[in-house]
Amino acid sequence: MLDAVLRSRRRPLVALAVVLMATLIALPTVAADPTATGKPGKPDKPSASPVTLSGTVASSTDADGKTVYTLRSGGTTYVLEAGPSWFHGDKHPLKAFVGQQVSIDGARRDGSDEVDVKAVNGTALREPGKPPWAGGWKVVGEAHPGWTQEKWDRWQAKLKDKLVSKGVECWPPGHCKKAAPAP
Repeated sequence: MLDAVLRSRRRPLVALAVVLMATLIALPTVAADPTATGKPGKPDKPSASPVTLSGTVASSTDADGKTVYTLRSGGTTYVLEAGPSWFHGDKHPLKAFVGQQVSIDGARRDGSDEVDVKAVNGTALREPGKPPWAGGWKVVGEAHPGWTQEKWDRWQAKLKDKLVSKGVECWPPGHCKKAAPAP
């Protein structure tokens, strides 16, 4: 009889232990911030706020030999960004404004002195949407720092194999610049 009493009390204790373990395992997931979007191990970047600045654009050369564009406004010197220097080369869109008094529309992250320039004197620096330097070396080509002739040759061979295997002249169909018109 004592055995039966102990068994009847053991089942609820085992069930309680299983529920407790499941709760402890699931608790970090349930307690996580549902608005967090960052990748594990990487802190979220603070959001950028719109900003309008007025001042004179200046340029200087940093320790790596790259040209840095700045603007002093309201007692603060801001670093002006308009895309990667490797993409623009000598045709940087801010180069034409050096020494000029301008109005800059852009975005700045809290606590940062860097401004992502969207427009100068009301004229946009680039078209809206994905920037032309996006897409990696396959899209940008030789100007991209990750481009090598070896990578390009491998990519071309892979593309040729895909065209042959699909039996088409253009891949992806309908996205090629010189695609033949449909009959």
